[in-house]
Amino acid sequence: MDVLQLESRLTCPHCGHEQVETMPTSACQFFYQCTVCDVVLSPKEGDCCVFCSYGTVPCPPVQQQKGCCG
Repeated sequence: MDVLQLESRLTCPHCGHEQVETMPTSACQFFYQCTVCDVVLSPKEGDCCVFCSYGTVPCPPVQQQKGCCG
C-alpha cells in the first residue's frame, strides 16, 4: 500500500507564490486565499479541489483512487 501524502505545494497562478499546505483528509478544500496577493483560488473546471488544480500532490481521496472528495 502506498503512503498517503498529506502535504502539497500550492502555486498561485496569479503571482507565482508557492506555499506548502497540509491537505484535509475528511473534506475537499474548494477555496484557498494566496498569502501574498490575497487572490482566492477555486478549482479549475473538472477538478474538485484546489489541491488537484494547483498542488503538486492531488487530494487524499484521489491518491486512494476513491474519486475526488466524494
